[in-house]
Amino acid sequence: MSGSAFPDQEGCFSDRLIVSGDFAGDFARMRGDGWRVDEIYPADEPHSAILSGDGESVRLSSMPDAGEPSDRLPAFRAEFVLTRSAADGGEGRAGMRYRDLIPSRLGGRYIASHITIPGGGPVDDWVHYHGVAFQMIFVRSGWVKVVYEDQGGPFVMKAGELVLQPPYIRHRVLESSPGLEVIEIGCPALHKTFGDHEMELPNGIAQNRTFSGQHFLHSTVYDGDSGLMDATGGLANARIVSSARRFGPHDGELVFGFVLEGAGRLDFGDGAALGPADAFVVPPGAAWAIADASPAFRLLHVTTAQMPERIPAPPAKSA
Repeated sequence: MSGSAFPDQEGCFSDRLIVSGDFAGDFARMRGDGWRVDEIYPADEPHSAILSGDGESVRLSSMPDAGEPSDRLPAFRAEFVLTRSAADGGEGRAGMRYRDLIPSRLGGRYIASHITIPGGGPVDDWVHYHGVAFQMIFVRSGWVKVVYEDQGGPFVMKAGELVLQPPYIRHRVLESSPGLEVIEIGCPALHKTFGDHEMELPNGIAQNRTFSGQHFLHSTVYDGDSGLMDATGGLANARIVSSARRFGPHDGELVFGFVLEGAGRLDFGDGAALGPADAFVVPPGAAWAIADASPAFRLLHVTTAQMPERIPAPPAKSA
């Protein structure tokens, strides 16, 4: 590691920039020495973080010249994407393995990740929240114990269930089964994760609370109403497709599919055979279909509406 000063918002050089050639290793060593995580990004293969301890703040980065996430959403770029299951994953936040399902990020508008925790057990996580416009998690296999702000005690998410994480809701991943697999979809692709060192979870229950116009949701996904449309105020929907079906053009933005199990064929363009853990994005203005679906075929199908221009502003802190 090499160190130098970096300016704060007032232009004062009071904190240090540590340029790292091994971000994951240096980050782990600093946390082991008692440094707290204030910010980190991106979630998949992080390269920059702000850590604090003993009245000092340090920026650790392996890419110090990379731009910071913005509150303005990048312009949506519609295109067809097909990602095969053999694609490699990388090490992400809290030791999770991230496989990128939309490498182009659709202009930086969306990120979709196939996240795994191979070993299971306690997760090295902390109370945190995300600067996002939309974020959902779906469990493909295994289970994970989580806790969320104002949602009561810890609970277990099982295969087939999703959680909507509204903007800025505090939460923490506590424990997982070996081989946990989840699909996470977020907007925008590049966003910050913030640590909250004051809030202890669980912190009680606040019924009907909204976070930037969205409600927390924990539900089972099936071929019908998952509750995501209501919880997001019409921003997103999710369903399970288990048979051959035709879909007309979508009038929103994201049209995403992830094969949970079984086999089928995507009828779009030249067509493509689909197998477990394959993922695709179809441009919203195009018709497409699933054909030749096997009896075991199950597809997670997620769509979004037109997104706002900016990430919602953080809520004001209570006095």
